[in-house]
Amino acid sequence: MTLTAAPGRARQAAGWRPPATSYGLGLAVAGVAAAWGVHRLLPAVPLLTAAVVLGIVAAHLPGARGLVRGVCRAGLSLAGKRLMRLGIVLLGLKLSLNDVLGLGWATVAMVLGVVAATFCGTWWLGRRMGLRGDQPLLIATGYSICGASAIGAVSEVSDSDERDVATSVALVTLCGTLAIAVLPLLQHPLGLGDAAFGRWVGAGVHDVGQVVATAQTAGPAALGDAVLVKLVRVALLAPLVAVLATSVRARGRVKRTGGSGGQEIGGQETGGQETGGQEAKRRPPLVPLFVLGFLAMTALRSTDVLSTAVLDTAATAQELLLAAALFGLGSAVHLPSLTRTGARVAALGLCAWVVIAGASYGGVLLTT
Repeated sequence: MTLTAAPGRARQAAGWRPPATSYGLGLAVAGVAAAWGVHRLLPAVPLLTAAVVLGIVAAHLPGARGLVRGVCRAGLSLAGKRLMRLGIVLLGLKLSLNDVLGLGWATVAMVLGVVAATFCGTWWLGRRMGLRGDQPLLIATGYSICGASAIGAVSEVSDSDERDVATSVALVTLCGTLAIAVLPLLQHPLGLGDAAFGRWVGAGVHDVGQVVATAQTAGPAALGDAVLVKLVRVALLAPLVAVLATSVRARGRVKRTGGSGGQEIGGQETGGQETGGQEAKRRPPLVPLFVLGFLAMTALRSTDVLSTAVLDTAATAQELLLAAALFGLGSAVHLPSLTRTGARVAALGLCAWVVIAGASYGGVLLTT
């Protein structure tokens, strides 16, 4: 009995493998520890900013880039997405409903105007410049809504070419990352207070993580307003995707009535029932769960039932989660690939950056 059981246990032990995400999450934890050390040595460098920079360094350091692109990639991607959402949820405990209502309808209208101007202007300019495929649509979506996540959602509905998606994500990621370093330098020359700076960042920076990293340089007031304004932009992703899905279905019906045996979506022909199932899977939730969690935490904070100790613990956890997420986001930046995106794509990105920064700055001046 003993002789037969031991090989079985040995096979079980030999067959066990740690989860694929554990390596990347471990590297993210190490990155947070290193960022904390940098912050302790150089207090002027915020923890979150140090985490982003160290993530980019790790992605290009000869000794670490193999791990970042290989066995650690899954865990770093998980950190950049899921831990970011958890951090944003806990960030809701720093705000109350009075803060949310304090934005006012004027700010909401400003955000709608900035999104519309950026999306329509970038899409039109990209078409005029002759960019291939869905690049104008994807770049316009990434700049106006919420960066790479918006590009991913729209590309699933529009069935965009993978190369167009990769180019658009690289461009938006680069510009959003540069915003972390550039925008804080412009706060005082542009005459923006902390709250106004936060609204400008929330209305003008692409990804949620980049908004957090940029706004936190001006303190908690700027960070709170930036996240609130940014969440208004994120909420606009659902109606945009719904409009695009309706347009895709309409194009499919036209192609089907023109002689196709099934409904065609983005060049792929399918049957009617199968297409409906695929579209249902592709549609994102009307309101992202992390947005609902953020609002729930904000409502909980508004009740004043949480002690100071609980709020302090949550604030520490929130900062560590965001630092790990930003390290993961930084590790996804691949600078050499960005040099191959082409002059026209780079020109469109620069123009779109100027449009959204200028429109959001004007909107903040009008509503402050």
